[in-house]
Amino acid sequence: MTDTAARSPHTNKLFIMMVLEFFIWGAWLPKIFGYLPAVGFSGNEQLAILLAFPVSAILGMFFSNQFADRHFAAEKFMAFSHLVSGVAILGLGFLPADAAGKVAFWPFFALMSVHCLLYVPTMSIANTLAFANIRDAAKEYGFVRMGGTVGWILAAWPFIFLLVDWDKVSAANPQGMVAWLDVAFASPMEGDKLVAGTRWTYIVAGVASLLLAGFSLLLPHTPPKKAAAGESSALVKAFGVLKHPVILVLWIVTMIDSFIHNTYFFHTDNFLKSASVGIPANWTQAVMSVGQIAEILTMLVLGLTLKKLGWKTTMIIGIAGHALRFLVYAFVPQHQWLMVGVQLIHGICYAFYFATIYIYVEKNCPTDIRTSAQGLFNLMIFGLGDILAKFYWIYFGNAKYTLSDGSMDWKNLFLLPTGLAVLAMLILLFFFRPPTRAPEGEVAH
Repeated sequence: MTDTAARSPHTNKLFIMMVLEFFIWGAWLPKIFGYLPAVGFSGNEQLAILLAFPVSAILGMFFSNQFADRHFAAEKFMAFSHLVSGVAILGLGFLPADAAGKVAFWPFFALMSVHCLLYVPTMSIANTLAFANIRDAAKEYGFVRMGGTVGWILAAWPFIFLLVDWDKVSAANPQGMVAWLDVAFASPMEGDKLVAGTRWTYIVAGVASLLLAGFSLLLPHTPPKKAAAGESSALVKAFGVLKHPVILVLWIVTMIDSFIHNTYFFHTDNFLKSASVGIPANWTQAVMSVGQIAEILTMLVLGLTLKKLGWKTTMIIGIAGHALRFLVYAFVPQHQWLMVGVQLIHGICYAFYFATIYIYVEKNCPTDIRTSAQGLFNLMIFGLGDILAKFYWIYFGNAKYTLSDGSMDWKNLFLLPTGLAVLAMLILLFFFRPPTRAPEGEVAH
């Protein structure tokens, strides 16, 4: 643990900032994939809404680096952005449905777009603010960034109670706290009540965003940064690093792994509450948060794992985690305890591949292209890979695996990402040849 005497006086505030930053996203993301079709949005409308986030990630990568942190104090940008984005996503929770349960598309799309366009850049600005106000990045940033994982975990738990059917609880009239909890936990919302109750995910996210808007004004003053020479060509420079074979191979594998990663979020909530598994709808987000708990533990051993196993083996294990998780989904969904336990693999999937990619770039790319390479992988993980997954599942995948009775062929659906994970592992095995050390000024390949 970091010596508290050596820590920046702002470290705890920055930790809380990260908690709220990722609490917002974690509150609404898992449930939105089932909510959109349930309120009557067509495939095109669903795709338009779901693309708001990755498109904002692409725009935000350049906006935050080229404009926002060059013209605004970071804490003021955070306060303004979270105020506007918070009001926007809060509004989603209060959009009315018609008699058939349908929600109007254009107001929903407009509010989600405003939220994403203002929220997504704050993830980069939060990092800027953190690095500018800690004394030792190597010692302190891990603690600060862990706040984001804690925030994602915390975001799942309010819905255990917010998505309870309280009419059933009242009708049961349990006596005593233990009996009351037993009935509450066993009375999830279902059907139309669950659809209406899912609006709480936007309300909770909005409240958290407004809290962060206010809290941002308590963060240390972080003035705008001066633009460095040549940064206007960031996009061209970012794609220019693909001429290096090792970066090209990793970028292709990251495209595949990002598709798989987003498939997990696209389907897991619906899968866990389906008849195949039967986990109550008010518990599915909490079950998925087990993966973030595992992520914290896995990050603690990542350095030792890299030292013992090396880049290639660590990355292959990370992608193999996806394959194992989806195989368990496909073949033994009836065991609820196993569906909960297998979420622990998420930590391996994230830390051993995505986090390792960032470390690899930091350690092995020359200084002049390091930032561009990091941006390139962010572009794929948060933008292009997300877009690819959503486009496929909305236009092709869902229809392909929907059975005649309206249920999903979960087994064959999950064999697709399993096969893609095997493909990604083979590409790493045969085409990725990282050296033990990279010569100074050269890209390792």
